Amino acid sequence: MFISVLDLFKVGIGPSSSHTMGPMVAANNFLLQVKKYIARNKNNEAMALRCTLKGSLAFTGKGHATDKAITLGLHGYTPASVANEDLDTVNNRLWNCESIVIDDSSSVRFSPKSDIVFDRGKPLKEHSNGMIFDLISDTDDILLSEIYFSIGGGFVSTQAEINQLVAPLKMQSSSSCPYAFDTASSMLQMSVESGLSIAEMKWVNELEYHAEEVLKNGLDVIWDSMQRCIKNGLTAEGILPGGLGVVRRAQGLYQQLKQSDDANLNDWLCAYAMAVNEENAAGHMVVTAPTNGAAGVIPAVLYYFVKHEGGTLEQVKTFLLTASAIGGLIKHLSSISGAEVGCQGEVGSAAAMAAAGLCAARGGSTEQIENAAEIALEHHLGMTCDPVKGLVQVPCIERNGFGAIKAHTAASLALHGSGQHFMPLDACIAAMKKTGEEMSDKYKETALGGLAVSITEC
Repeated sequence: MFISVLDLFKVGIGPSSSHTMGPMVAANNFLLQVKKYIARNKNNEAMALRCTLKGSLAFTGKGHATDKAITLGLHGYTPASVANEDLDTVNNRLWNCESIVIDDSSSVRFSPKSDIVFDRGKPLKEHSNGMIFDLISDTDDILLSEIYFSIGGGFVSTQAEINQLVAPLKMQSSSSCPYAFDTASSMLQMSVESGLSIAEMKWVNELEYHAEEVLKNGLDVIWDSMQRCIKNGLTAEGILPGGLGVVRRAQGLYQQLKQSDDANLNDWLCAYAMAVNEENAAGHMVVTAPTNGAAGVIPAVLYYFVKHEGGTLEQVKTFLLTASAIGGLIKHLSSISGAEVGCQGEVGSAAAMAAAGLCAARGGSTEQIENAAEIALEHHLGMTCDPVKGLVQVPCIERNGFGAIKAHTAASLALHGSGQHFMPLDACIAAMKKTGEEMSDKYKETALGGLAVSITEC
């Protein structure tokens, strides 16, 4: 299936693409269904909305602000529309509302305090991130119901879509793409046969779905938003919300580095990546890259390339297009969801994308780019998703810094080679999927294992 660069990289809010942005999209979609239902069935019957969260959403939804995201979505907000809002003010207002306005003459009862249910029982079989939305009559009859799954990166599928193995929302058939590669090996072959780079093939494919001006503007918005997020994080101070008392460190680190004569690559990458993920943890504007939990890796590597190595805007475009091609393959062949395969699917995928993008921007061959992605992903295999208290803070913020370092190292290592290597990217992606399938659910964004239960509270 075709996944656009403009969908893989999405401007939204933190702290989680799967637990915040996805649920908001699902809630907004159900609101549209409710409006259509009420328009077809005009009556004076009292109705109410209910949302039941299942699986990982039930276990860590509080820490990821899933309930607030659901409330925003049911009141008509989308991740993009709230990215520049004063969310504290909006959330406080909506949290105390007892109804949702449907049209000029209709409203339905909904109180987020009582009508969002965190069901920690057996998860839905299709995916760990399940949501059941119901429109209920005054006599407790279900008038309208829909099941959604937040499948990572802000993407959402209905139960029908996920059972029929069809594309989730915003994914389309790649049959009309001139270069419809669905594996890394076919990508390599098409590049050789066409004489085009990965970025050039991706650009041609994108033009089948977007006008050139829309695509150019979209890439500019993505890059501008990434830069703005880094700059916001490098100037912000204070304690992150959620109760862990985690202090923002990016600003202090950045000030030290500016005054230091021996600041190195790793220090800068950590400062930039942590700046993004501190903004994400605060619930502020970020770009899914490919998820919120891993949102700092790609911006950090790209920002360093531009600010410290003189990267051009044309190279930025090459980076983003190449990274999205690799991210699309990983999502198609495995997963980018921490709730599905652990953090190897989030930070690991981001590192592979960043390594490929940097390698391409520096002029690497298609073989070297594929090698860079494989190196970066290979050294994240088995990484668990075990956020303390269900918050995207510990170990997530630092983990993005180390993901950026691994990505940069992978790109450099690949560029020093010929592109020939032992382990194909396809095999590495398959290994990640298999590892995720065999990984205990305790280590897949449920906060039931690993670091999440290793803290002794005094």
